[in-house]
Amino acid sequence: MAGRTAEDLPSTPMEATPALDPRAVGASPDPVAPAAALPPDPERVPDADQMSIGRRLRQPRTIISILVPFFIIGAFVAINGAALARVPGLVLAANGALVLVAFLVFYAGFPLRGLRWKVLLRGASFQIGTKDSTEIIFLSWLVNCVVPAKLGDLYRAYLLKINSTNASLSRTFGTVFIERVLDLVAIALLGILAGWWSFRDGLPPAIQAVFGVGLVVVAALSLGLFTMRNFGRRIIVALPFLPHRLLELYDRFEEGVFGAVAVKQLPILGVLTGSIWLTEGLRLFFVVQALGFQDVELGLSGAIFVALIGSLLTAVPLSPAGLGIVEAGVIGVLTVAYGVPLPEATAIALLDRVISVFSVIVLGSIAYFFSNKPRGLGHIGEPLATATPAATPV
Repeated sequence: MAGRTAEDLPSTPMEATPALDPRAVGASPDPVAPAAALPPDPERVPDADQMSIGRRLRQPRTIISILVPFFIIGAFVAINGAALARVPGLVLAANGALVLVAFLVFYAGFPLRGLRWKVLLRGASFQIGTKDSTEIIFLSWLVNCVVPAKLGDLYRAYLLKINSTNASLSRTFGTVFIERVLDLVAIALLGILAGWWSFRDGLPPAIQAVFGVGLVVVAALSLGLFTMRNFGRRIIVALPFLPHRLLELYDRFEEGVFGAVAVKQLPILGVLTGSIWLTEGLRLFFVVQALGFQDVELGLSGAIFVALIGSLLTAVPLSPAGLGIVEAGVIGVLTVAYGVPLPEATAIALLDRVISVFSVIVLGSIAYFFSNKPRGLGHIGEPLATATPAATPV
């Protein structure tokens, strides 16, 4: 027993509690391996009540984060009521076939996200199927669409942990973290490329500022990863009165971050990440085509640029899925940078968000009801026999 790590030990009763199943909260402890007989688990998983979506939705801060954007949107509509009166008619007149294409293109991105996470987890020494990884990601998107602060990312690591006796919560969250880093780098670089092509005749000052922000984001992320890779553990160790438990969690988190991304994995990760964000741009492109506005000349590069700006704004953790913030940003870019009239810009933003947010809430709720993973019954994967062979980490 002395030679075993905390991850090798059996899960505690709390870890075994099925997620989001109220009947399991009061389950009796395992009589064979009582919790008191086990060493403290540095990765104790929150119980079902703590991770309950219903409980999160009832919290005052969640209610406020939803009501405030709706109040702002209502004020915007009231101020621009005359111009926006045409919006419902514009949306209802959209070409249904092209809207369906936009819908299908958007949902084609989920298997790509699942495959990318599978590759990252394999680098962190955990085997998972693409179907399971895609399902977990889709459920985490549901959480991000109804709860603020990007808690869906934490929920994703939680779902993998409760559905496998071998997954490390902190190492898994490390793979989610590096995935977000890949996304931000891709958004910044692809956004700069698409924006440059879209405005190749001359960059407006506002777009130049966006380019500057993109370059700062890439530089900051690169510096942060370099610091973590070379000095992260030293910094953690140097902190006074730090419990050894936190140091162990940090070590696993760092293993997830840098074990998931090795040099030989970068080509496939780059292709997958680029393809994922291309689906985002194509979704908006087909939304514009479906609405059929004669005076809107956005093009594919413009659609990709605007879609990436909207995706970047979803990272602002003030409201679920960036409610209110994304709409304002997309409408602002369309009207200021591309000269799209306010009613048409609003119709584009509204229809695009129906596909990318409202449909996720509807279909995600159905998936949540039928999925066995929120109850911890998924029985996912086994750890790889050895870590990914010696490849130079990034």
